[in-house]
Amino acid sequence: MIIYLHGFDATSPGNHEKVMQLKFIDDDVRFVHYSTIHPKHDMSHILKEVHKHIQSSDDKSPLICGVGLGGYWSERIGFLCGIKQVILNPNLHPEDNMVGKIEWPEEYFDIETKCVSSFRTLNSKNCLCLLSRSDEMMDSSQSEHELSAYYQIIFDDKQGHKFHDISHHLKTIKHFKELA
Repeated sequence: MIIYLHGFDATSPGNHEKVMQLKFIDDDVRFVHYSTIHPKHDMSHILKEVHKHIQSSDDKSPLICGVGLGGYWSERIGFLCGIKQVILNPNLHPEDNMVGKIEWPEEYFDIETKCVSSFRTLNSKNCLCLLSRSDEMMDSSQSEHELSAYYQIIFDDKQGHKFHDISHHLKTIKHFKELA
């Protein structure tokens, strides 16, 4: 089972494209929708939905995958639920770069302070990060700097922020999902 979390643009047709591409790895791809407006409510909603999906599946190696803001949530929710994560161009600091787009961006900072300290150290074998060299929304070199001590980083030279085409990475994602 693969659980997919959309980014800030929940209605982008790219979400459907990525779900369809992920079906080449696993027939059971589940989409979790959240509001993107209220971070504290989003976190409890996503956590509840992901837990429900995990409980209803007999997959021994479920995976959560997200792009942008969905990558932010995938890393944290996957850690809390004890499942592997694939994060694509994750928005690592929505408390800074979502000001004016959401009502309470400071709640992301509040969520971070309530998280397990140094959770990335504890999560190091469970997350794979794909970054676009030409990400027009985030600085991929900054993301690499922040994440490379913890996670394997794979760069893509063709995709933009929304990572419309993940087909070149499906084999890697599948291998990561199946690793014990």
